[in-house]
Amino acid sequence: MSVKHPIISVTGSSGAGTTSVKKTFDQIFRREGITAANIEGDAFHRHDRAEMKRVIAERAAAGDNNFSHFGIEANLLAELEETFRSYGATGNGRTRSYVHDAEEAERLGSPSGTFTEWRTFEPNTDLLFYEGLHGAVVTDEIDIARHADLKIGVVPVINLEWIQKLHRDKNTRGYSTEAIMDTILRRMPDYVRIITPQFSQTDINFQRVPTVDTSNPFISRWIPTPDESMVVIRFKDPRGIDFAYLRTMLHDSFMSRANSIVIPGGKLDLAMQLILTPTILKMVDRKRRSA
Repeated sequence: MSVKHPIISVTGSSGAGTTSVKKTFDQIFRREGITAANIEGDAFHRHDRAEMKRVIAERAAAGDNNFSHFGIEANLLAELEETFRSYGATGNGRTRSYVHDAEEAERLGSPSGTFTEWRTFEPNTDLLFYEGLHGAVVTDEIDIARHADLKIGVVPVINLEWIQKLHRDKNTRGYSTEAIMDTILRRMPDYVRIITPQFSQTDINFQRVPTVDTSNPFISRWIPTPDESMVVIRFKDPRGIDFAYLRTMLHDSFMSRANSIVIPGGKLDLAMQLILTPTILKMVDRKRRSA
């Protein structure tokens, strides 16, 4: 953790909604005049798209049907930790971009499914912002969580997470339901061992819970809307959180535990603005005072 060079880490599974959360952070940064160095978690995958398909096939032929992007071996997590450590110490480090589609290929100048070259961050940024799968990983060899000053978990209940993934992968990537189901099953051991433990490391978790029937996510025709959801917001340390103020601003909310507030799903963006803006401003103010 670093006063001079703070780090914010948003972590969540594929289909969890971390990209939407990043948009809220971008709004806060833009409104408050904060310059962020950005890391996309996919940039630290070990293999590009073609290579990953080959390695998965090789592992499956050898009897390992669970090699996935969720796992340690499929990612450059030591390098990610070093980037966090370097930024916290010096305000710099390196990252790259993973090219997801044709639109990004044109913008980034690399073919879809590949990585750009490694690059260092722009100088004089206010903080580092990470969004991806592994922003709070702790193992015997790696401790990414210890470097982040604010860790956010995005954790919809699993049926909702699967519905969101199904709709995204079908509509934007052309995958079949059966292919997506195979991916979910292949990733499950790493989901349990690598992804879920991170949400005990995070400072705040946002968990969306549908209020409509999602019993069979694989036949769901629609993603439950925000108004068909509630969001459980859990604070690891509730000291200093003005829950009375939040309940006043977030109508129809209620406390479910001493460290948890439940809000209507349609008020998630407002809740994030109310909760995160003061925290981010304090981080940046401490940074500027330490200069």
